[in-house]
Amino acid sequence: MTVDGELGQLLAEGRRGRSHHQIVLVPGYRAELIRMRRPRAGRAYAQRVALGSAPSPFLSRGVRSPRRARRRLRWVSSTVAVVLLGLAGAVWEWSGAALVADTRALARVEVQPLGGTLARARAFGPDGHAIPLSVHGGRLMPRVRLTPGEQVTVEVTVRRPGWLGWALGSKRRERLALRAPLVHVSERWLTVPVGSVVRVRFDRSVSAVVAGTSGHLAFRLLDGVRRSIALGRRAAAGSLEVAAAARSWERLGAPVLVSWFPPARSPVLVSSPAPGARLTPAAPIRLTFSRPLAAVLGSARPELSPRTPGRWQQADSHTLVFVPSGFGAGFATNLRLQLPRAVAVVGPAGRGLRTSRQLEWTVPPGSLLRLQQLLAQAGYLPLDWRPSGAPVPRNKRAELRTAVEAPRGRFSWRYPNTPSELRALWSEARPNEITRGAVMMFEDSHGLAVDGFAGAGVWHALLADAIAGKRRAGGYSYVYVHSSVPQSLTLWHEGHTVLSSPGNTGVPAAPTQLGTFPVFEHIPVGTMSGTNPDGSHYDDPGIRYISYFNGGDAIHAFNRASFGTPQSLGCVELPLASAAKVWPYTPIGTLVTIEN
Repeated sequence: MTVDGELGQLLAEGRRGRSHHQIVLVPGYRAELIRMRRPRAGRAYAQRVALGSAPSPFLSRGVRSPRRARRRLRWVSSTVAVVLLGLAGAVWEWSGAALVADTRALARVEVQPLGGTLARARAFGPDGHAIPLSVHGGRLMPRVRLTPGEQVTVEVTVRRPGWLGWALGSKRRERLALRAPLVHVSERWLTVPVGSVVRVRFDRSVSAVVAGTSGHLAFRLLDGVRRSIALGRRAAAGSLEVAAAARSWERLGAPVLVSWFPPARSPVLVSSPAPGARLTPAAPIRLTFSRPLAAVLGSARPELSPRTPGRWQQADSHTLVFVPSGFGAGFATNLRLQLPRAVAVVGPAGRGLRTSRQLEWTVPPGSLLRLQQLLAQAGYLPLDWRPSGAPVPRNKRAELRTAVEAPRGRFSWRYPNTPSELRALWSEARPNEITRGAVMMFEDSHGLAVDGFAGAGVWHALLADAIAGKRRAGGYSYVYVHSSVPQSLTLWHEGHTVLSSPGNTGVPAAPTQLGTFPVFEHIPVGTMSGTNPDGSHYDDPGIRYISYFNGGDAIHAFNRASFGTPQSLGCVELPLASAAKVWPYTPIGTLVTIEN
């Protein structure tokens, strides 16, 4: 019998009251007949016939198949597991934290909604020193300036919520190694039409830029999104130093020289210093070409005249630099440079072009004021000198620069009771006998020819002493001779009168010349010879303690019956004991004043 037939029979029996079955109709389900066992004796239970593919747990609580119950249990367990895994995945995904690079800050901390809070942030330099940080909106900003390209390690600690910490740990640590960004000039040799704006471009956005000549750089703070700056309208050709920083918390990078040239058929040359300018002896000479050196000069190099110690160095593909050695070019010279080929040379102030193979500069003479400053510092003057600003660095380049461009400062007398006659001889930045005598004393003490002229030898030795910090320790002496009767000699040394002695000057026929003169020869004993007023010749050997100061005139010992009146042939005669005491205080360069 088919299922439909059985259902029909059961329905008929149910109407007659003879059926022990219960029929449940479930709308929308496929009809299915389930036979139920007849009830055992004494145990009656309802039999059901379900119409549909499966009994609903909400409509019936009858007895089910054990296989079906196990299947349902597995399905429920799987569903719960999937839900739990999904929740765990969502918690894991939303509890993360990341440490990433940032376009403005040193780094940025990204914490998910369930990740917790930032507990600590630290940064370290390449040698392990700590870099203080400030945190704003997850961005980590250094509180000190970093050097572009400096390697930095950043570490952060994130504290998770308590309900999550038991499963994933209470803390999460992230570490990031990075370098402070570097910025470079995209093009250093520019072709710019005359009258156009000079624009410098960079390989990344910059936050700060300086531009100008060495020692005169102008600072500009930018908005951090620019990749170029305008230097304005400049001369037809020239060079400027440019330095930039990619971040506001960085130091400026090393300056680079940016040069621009007008369009021209021939290679264009920009020189620093400009042609015709004054050149200090140790100043380098920089030649920058609009085209690569290999294309302009090949392997040849320019030549300097007069020959100057030093060597040529190739700074980059377009630039040659002559670096002087020793004391460089001589003072008071015209320095000429000969090029292997003709080029378009930019004139003074960057204006105009002329085709030439030769450039010239002027090396000025040494400054008389600086000469006096150095002699005072070295202890050869009765004055001291102190600079108004910072002391001149003790190196050749600085000393040679100030040798032609004297720094500002102040002279002061070393001794409070300096004789008025000596004070009257001094004149700052002007030739005078005090300076001449000091030069002669310096020449004698350094084994140089004594002529009182500050030539190259004097300058080089004086600069060498300044660099080494040497100072003369012999003190300063001054001799004053009163030619009025009674005649006398006064020796003054380091603020004290050492001796005052009677003496003799020249007779009216051979008078001692008035004035101030530096000692130029200093001998313990010698022969003095000459011509007497009557034309006869004299030759006196064995004269003691001689200090020549003017031609044949000298201070020396001489045997006389008396002293204090004119008796000599122009010399200043002293008793033997007095001459012996004066002589050690009158080395070459000591000033002797003969006054009426």
